[in-house]
Amino acid sequence: MERTEHHESSREARTLVIMPAWNEEEAIGATIAEIRREAPGVDIVVVNDGSTDNTSRVAREAGALVIDQLYNMGVGAAMRTGYRYAQQQDYDYALQVDSDGQHDPRSIADLQQAIEGYDIVVGTRFAEGSDYKVSGPRKWAMGLLSFLFTRAAGTPFTDVTSGFKIANRTGIDFYVKNLPAEYLGDTVNITAMAIRNGLRVRQVPVTMRERQGGEPSSGPMKSAVYLVRSLFSYAISMSRKKQVL
Repeated sequence: MERTEHHESSREARTLVIMPAWNEEEAIGATIAEIRREAPGVDIVVVNDGSTDNTSRVAREAGALVIDQLYNMGVGAAMRTGYRYAQQQDYDYALQVDSDGQHDPRSIADLQQAIEGYDIVVGTRFAEGSDYKVSGPRKWAMGLLSFLFTRAAGTPFTDVTSGFKIANRTGIDFYVKNLPAEYLGDTVNITAMAIRNGLRVRQVPVTMRERQGGEPSSGPMKSAVYLVRSLFSYAISMSRKKQVL
């Protein structure tokens, strides 16, 4: 895989917004409408990850293309499906946005501007002046992971679990080939792998909000084991064999 840009001078760069969704009928329609309003030049694909509610129908009615997975396989598998679609349809950029409204579509333009000269740009919710807070095991884990990522990448990382991010064609190809399906695989694991394999990765400030509907995917038990699992995920990803890019 060559690390080069393949933009054609005869056309504008095309961006695909990928939205993984599992039982998000309450928020997904409004989220799609907001993306279409704030970023009218992007295309939207929703990867319906085996939802048992009306997520698929609501997303289609809101104007998004929907790819239905027959059963719930997790956000990593859903995102790999989305990135594979972006690759097959020859998109220049793919941008991940949560379906629950946490990722503010007004920050899409910030990510699009920041990708120039980089392969992957991750949006951080902990920019200066932000009032977004985490506590307990998540706070401890994110602090330690931020230190490890910053040292590995040679550039500051404060939000390694963020799913609000953009990739160019090199990043898309890397995700299609390597994105893990397990918990934290789509954030901690794959970002560590990208850095280890020499992709150009950075973070930029974005705005994030509380989810706008539905139930959070992580309950008290998942939060309790978050520290151990996130550090284990990082260790595994950094020990994997480097690829020839």
